[in-house]
Amino acid sequence: MFESAEIGHKLDKSVFREAVPVLRAAMQEAQVDLFTQHKFPVVVLISGQDGAGKGETINTLYEWMDPRFLSTLAFSEPSDEERERPPMWRYWRSLPPKGRIGIFAGSWYSDPIRERIQGALSLKELDARSQQINRFEEMLVNEGALVLKFWFHLTKDGQRARLKALEADPRTAWRVTQWNWDRLKTYDQLQEVAGHLLRITNTAAAPWVVVEGSDDRYRSLTVGQVLLDALRRRLAHPDQSPAPTAPMVRVNLDGRNVLSELDLTLKLDDKLYKDELAQWQGRLSELIRDERFKNRSLVCAFEGADAAGKGGAIRRIAAALDARQYQVTPVAAPTDEEKAQPHLWRFWRQLPRHGHVAIFDRTWYGRVLVERVEGFCSEADWLRAYSEINDFEHELMDAGVIMVKFWLQISQEEQLRRFQEREKIDFKRFKITQEDWRNREKWNDYQMAICDMVERTSTGNAPWTLVEANDKNYARVKILRTLCERLEAELSGPAVAAPGVSKKSDTKADKVGKSDKSDKVAKPGARDTKAVKPVDAGKHKKTKA
Repeated sequence: MFESAEIGHKLDKSVFREAVPVLRAAMQEAQVDLFTQHKFPVVVLISGQDGAGKGETINTLYEWMDPRFLSTLAFSEPSDEERERPPMWRYWRSLPPKGRIGIFAGSWYSDPIRERIQGALSLKELDARSQQINRFEEMLVNEGALVLKFWFHLTKDGQRARLKALEADPRTAWRVTQWNWDRLKTYDQLQEVAGHLLRITNTAAAPWVVVEGSDDRYRSLTVGQVLLDALRRRLAHPDQSPAPTAPMVRVNLDGRNVLSELDLTLKLDDKLYKDELAQWQGRLSELIRDERFKNRSLVCAFEGADAAGKGGAIRRIAAALDARQYQVTPVAAPTDEEKAQPHLWRFWRQLPRHGHVAIFDRTWYGRVLVERVEGFCSEADWLRAYSEINDFEHELMDAGVIMVKFWLQISQEEQLRRFQEREKIDFKRFKITQEDWRNREKWNDYQMAICDMVERTSTGNAPWTLVEANDKNYARVKILRTLCERLEAELSGPAVAAPGVSKKSDTKADKVGKSDKSDKVAKPGARDTKAVKPVDAGKHKKTKA
C-alpha cells in the first residue's frame, strides 16, 4: 500500500515556483464554480503519520485557495458531550454543505486506528468498523459529495529525521512533543493497522491517495493537483447519477399485508383509559428517572397516517417527563440549509445526550414515504435509503440509544371523519390543509410504501410497533405500555432482545375482547414481556365503533 510513497519523491524549487501560480489561479476558479453551482460538497480527509506534513499542507491549501469557501475541522479525543452520542455524531455535524470544501484534520479513521493499536479493538472488530465507514462514505458519494482521502506517509527513518528537523528549528520546535516521540515507538504497529484499514476502505467511491511526505514541495503540489483535477472532473458533470439500484418488487397475491391485518375496532372506554393512562405514565416517569437510564438515551420515532393521533400520543408521553429531559422535534419539509446536506444530517443533529429523550414527530422515514410517493426524490435515492436508515439506527443502538418506532394506522373512513371534524373546530383548523386532502387520493400508494418500509427496516433491535389508532384511547395506552415494556427490558439486563414487529402487545390487556379476525393474525417475532406487570385483564371490554 505504501511502496510508491517510499521511493524518495522530490521536486525542484524552480519547478515548484513555476507551477504554484498557475495551480492557485485554477484552484480558486474551481472554488468559485463549485460555490456558484451549489450542486455538491467536497470532503477532504488529511491523515497520516506524525511529521508527514498534515498541518503544513492544510495551511498551504488555505494560502492557495479562497478561505471564504473553505473550512477546517480538527478532531482529537472526543469531548464528554461527544462521548454521550454515537461515535459518528461529531463528524455528521461537521459535514460541509453543498458548494463548500471541508477539510478534516483527523477523521472517522482516527479512533479505530488508535483503538486497534491500544488493543481495544480486535481485528474482527476493526474490519466491522471499516465496513461501517465504507457504507458511510458510499452514502456521502450517493448524496453527491466528492470525497478525497489523503494519507501522508514516511518511512520510520524518515519520520525520525523529520521530527528532529522540526525540533531543531526554533520556528517549528513547538510542534514536537514527547507524545510525538512516544508515537514513533508504535510506528510498526501503525503501519500494520493503517495498511490493513486503508486496503479495506480503498473503495471505488472513495479511494485513498497515498502521498510521500518527506519533501514539502512534492507533497503540497501533489495534493493541490489531485484536488484540482477531481474538482474539474466533477464540475463538468455535477448531476452525475448514482449507481443503478435494483427496482422494488412486491408480490401480494392474496391482498393481505401487515396493515390490512390490524384490528382497527379495538377500543378502550373512557374510565379504563384514565386508569391505564395514569398507570403507564407513572411507570414511564419512574423508568426515565431510574439510575440505569443515566448512561442511556431514548429516541421515540412517530410515523402514521394524517390525523392518526401522533400529536396526542406524544403529548401523553411528554406529560410523564421532566421538561428538562426531553425534546420534541417536529419534522416538516427540509429547509435550504438541510437540503444542502445528506438527508439524515438533520436527524443526527437532534440526537439526545445520556439520560435524555428525543421524540420525533415524523422522522427520517419521510425519504421512503412522502418523498417516494410524491416524487420528491429519485427512485435510486429512496431505494438506497432503506440500508442507510438501518445503518443509522444500528449505530444509535451500538452507542446505547434505546430506539422505539411507532406507526399509527387508521381507516380511510376514520380519517375522513377526523378531517371533517378538524374543519369545524376553530383550534383544530390549522391541522388540516389542502395537502392533507390531496394525500388521501394516494392512499393505496402510501399503504404500499408503508408495508415496504416495515418489511425492510423492522430489525431485531429496532422493530416497528404497529398501533391500531381508530380509537385514540386504545392507541395512547398501547404506545405508553410498549414504551415502558421496552425501557424495562433494556434496563433490566445487558442482553435483552427487543420485540419484533408488533401489532399487538402480549399483555393481558390486549387479549380480552379480540375479534376472530385478530385471533387469526400472526405476530412475527413478538415477545412475551413479563418485566412490567400487566393491568387486570378483567377490566377490559371491547366495544365496536
